[in-house]
Parts: sequence; structure tokens; C-alpha cells
Amino acid sequence: MKTMTCHDLGGPCDTAHRGESADDVIQAQDAHLKAAQESGDESHREAADAMAARWKDPAGGMGWYQDTQQRFADLPED
Repeated sequence: MKTMTCHDLGGPCDTAHRGESADDVIQAQDAHLKAAQESGDESHREAADAMAARWKDPAGGMGWYQDTQQRFADLPED
């Protein structure tokens, strides 16, 4: 298991996401941003909009995805 925070993934807070893969933490971040936005937390809007744009244009978001995978791979195990 490794941990990345909301901030590590482009968000505004230090909520920790743990997973076995970068995909695990990316999916947790996506859910976190959606929940924050649904609760009216405007501090997460910019990050949520950026995440939504990456899901809508996977080719365009590939650089962010590859960077996130590499940063995850470079992390030590928890």
C-alpha cells in the first residue's frame, strides 16, 4: 500500500488516499472530489473540474496520468 493526498493529486487538501496502485488512489481522489463538490465545498471545484476534463478527454489527460503513475511508483510502501 502507498498513500497520496488530495494535494498530491492536484486538490486543495491533505485527505489521504491509500491503494495498491496509482489507479486505486486516482479513483479514490475522483470520489473524494465528487463528494466534496456535492457537499458544497467550493475549495475542491477547480480540482474536480480538472479531473472531469481528464475523464472526458483521456488522450489529453494522459500526461497527468503518466506523471501520477510515476510519482506513485516512486513512493515508499506504507
